[in-house]
Amino acid sequence: MEKLKPKLFSVMKTYTKQQFVKDVVAGIIVAIIALPLSIALALASGVAPEQGIYTAIIAGFLISFFGGSRVQIAGPTAAFATIVAGIVAQKGMDGLILATILAGIILIVMGFLRLGNLIKYIPYTITTGFTAGIAVTIAIGQIKDFLGLTYPAGTVTIETMEKAGAVIQNIGTVNLQAVIVGLVCLAILIVFPYINKTIPGSLIAVIVGILMVQLLHMDVNTIGDLYEISNKLPAFHFPAFTLRDIGDIFPDAFTIAILAAIESLLSCVVADSMINSKHRSNMELIAQGIGNVGSALFGGIPATGAIARTAANIKNGGRTPIAGMVHAVVLVLILVILMPYAALIPMPCIAAILFMVAYNMCGWRAFANLCKSSPKSDIIVLVTTFVLTVVFDLVAAIEVGILLAAVLFMKRMSEVTEVEGWKYVDEEDDPDSLTLREVPANTLVYEISGPMFFAAADKILTISVKEDTKCLILRMRSVNAIDATAMHSLEQLYEKYEHKNIQIILSHVNGQPKAVMEKSGFAAKVGAENFCAHIDEALERAKRFADKS
Repeated sequence: MEKLKPKLFSVMKTYTKQQFVKDVVAGIIVAIIALPLSIALALASGVAPEQGIYTAIIAGFLISFFGGSRVQIAGPTAAFATIVAGIVAQKGMDGLILATILAGIILIVMGFLRLGNLIKYIPYTITTGFTAGIAVTIAIGQIKDFLGLTYPAGTVTIETMEKAGAVIQNIGTVNLQAVIVGLVCLAILIVFPYINKTIPGSLIAVIVGILMVQLLHMDVNTIGDLYEISNKLPAFHFPAFTLRDIGDIFPDAFTIAILAAIESLLSCVVADSMINSKHRSNMELIAQGIGNVGSALFGGIPATGAIARTAANIKNGGRTPIAGMVHAVVLVLILVILMPYAALIPMPCIAAILFMVAYNMCGWRAFANLCKSSPKSDIIVLVTTFVLTVVFDLVAAIEVGILLAAVLFMKRMSEVTEVEGWKYVDEEDDPDSLTLREVPANTLVYEISGPMFFAAADKILTISVKEDTKCLILRMRSVNAIDATAMHSLEQLYEKYEHKNIQIILSHVNGQPKAVMEKSGFAAKVGAENFCAHIDEALERAKRFADKS
């Protein structure tokens, strides 16, 4: 069983000075990358710029310290931006704090219950759909600042469709100077990584954007024009709440927890492939929970593992959680010393950074490939999740997506479950073929294939017999699972033919179905002698029964 032990405690046994130097360098570089991203993601989430830094500091340090990965870098991510903005707009900061604390508790409980592996049961189509949807909502939300649009007082822009509508209605207020700054910053973000892969393009874009606006005296909104900037260290705050508040906020908390689990474990898997390591998924969930509770209590927003920052950590030599902890400490120094200068960052520059974040996370190639190559049911789940994320919200998208995926999966499984009478054909490639087998008189053989569960349970009751039938053989070699509904149908079938003195014999019953039959008492009713290991044994049993009759 997987250890509930932070990776930090394991790697320190063989830690060296050389690796410490590499971790410090990697941590500094990742902090520089995280700075503009944390500010941008905080603004996209509808909170103050410094709260993104608080999140990277508190959650980043705690998740590295307690985490189940050697190299995971945590902080605010784009996945949370839309849902956080919605919570803040509707329920205020105290509502967000409560939701994040509850999400953290859910994650901790998931970790202790060792549910880390259950995340794999969320279909790829759902994660692809809502990730693409989040990317679109982020992009739509940044059009206003990128174009320098001006909205009339009282314009409501909470939901994505409201933002899109406001853009269309006010497109005539475009600020060309803002567009120029945004395009220059966007070009830097696209081109600079091809020139220099060591210095983050976002940092260069921020510097160039500030210089353009300040030196050319451009009429462009900066962060300082719209928000108050604070370089104070994060302070503890616990919100007042009631049980009703918990009930109201719980769906949002659950969504945050699931998103954090998916994002963090996905990031761990990617990191494992890069460093040939293996993370501890349950310990990682506990760490994510601790990190989110800590972030919420000290003014931050929801956090999770960030794939891009984790990859940057690895590429720059980080190999232990020390790098993530250094990244958090460096951000504390940046917050205290440099945060006031963040007021000079132009809003079109922030929008350009978030456009790139949206593009990098959208996974449009995977989305298009799924639409081309997947079964119709998977495409329905993919597109439905995507549309609901954009048009409504992430909570509805995940709930409906999972429900729809489950229903379509059950439909697909019920279609592959078959109950057929034997057809006497020569199957040369089948070692269990009917060749040279003789079915005793007054005996019928039905072969059941596929899982026997509630969506296919009615097929069991379609089994019919002739007037002279004395023995019914159910061949179950291809049934590897049975649920209570199918078991009930099987009992109904047994009772129906018991009254007609027709003996039921079961052939090749696998482990799980046999255990269910024994637990329900069905095996005792049928009798152990009527459970046969092989079809030949079942046919012989039927022959002896026919001879007695």
